[in-house]
Amino acid sequence: MLRQIQLPHGIDLAFQAVGAGPAVLLIHGHPLDHTMWQPQVEFLAPNHRVIVPDLRGYGTTPLPKGKNVTLLDDFAEDILALADRLNIDRFAIAGLSLGGQIALETWRQAPSRIRAVVLADTFASLDTPEQRQTRLDTADRFDREGFGNFATETLHKMMTPANAEAFPAVAEHIIRMVHDSNPHGAAAALRGRTARRDYIPLLSQIAVPTLIVVGREDAFTPVALSEQMHRAIPGSRLEIIEGSGHMSNLERPEEFNAILGSFLEDLAASSPRDRVSS
Repeated sequence: MLRQIQLPHGIDLAFQAVGAGPAVLLIHGHPLDHTMWQPQVEFLAPNHRVIVPDLRGYGTTPLPKGKNVTLLDDFAEDILALADRLNIDRFAIAGLSLGGQIALETWRQAPSRIRAVVLADTFASLDTPEQRQTRLDTADRFDREGFGNFATETLHKMMTPANAEAFPAVAEHIIRMVHDSNPHGAAAALRGRTARRDYIPLLSQIAVPTLIVVGREDAFTPVALSEQMHRAIPGSRLEIIEGSGHMSNLERPEEFNAILGSFLEDLAASSPRDRVSS
């Protein structure tokens, strides 16, 4: 069940919170909402305190009035403010796609509060000029026309065509998340991503356990981008999920959960203090 909490800067942030134990924050992708993590929430809740927000401008969290750009800095500040309001000092953070970039920015802002990072189907480098212009053009389209046919147009880049056919309920879930979201919120986030910093130079400074997961057939963030992050982050773990595209946590939830669960078990074994303090 969703709850709402007002953050200090006036955002009424919607989020789901279940379970007890070490805190794990799950950050959704674009243009989706917190429900994309439902298989992981159900898997983690027996042993973890799982916090899953709707980012500002997505799902049921509104976009601040008069704002047409949302920076990664803004999203990260929201995540940290939410943790403050919930009295969570340190936490593991996992993000997919846009959520992965927000996870990196959250670590940049508050590295002492992050006990582990999970980067799923995401990348740390800047866009090419062509990618940047595509984001800006798409943002203008969202503001002008709404989502329109965007969900069906991009479905086979978000998940493989084979998986879209084999798992129609997953495809329908993805399409529904897009249509239920706020096109102006999605547009603001796209503009903000064009202004993001290059995280590649920061990767070598990440000194907490880091898991990188990517679908073998990810069309948006190919495996090579995950390999680039893996080489740069000391001691990071890279897992490639076969038969999956960009939405690896939904296309192959059992494999994704097994990888995530193993990572968090190793984290708990190496950090006994966090088992009781989060």
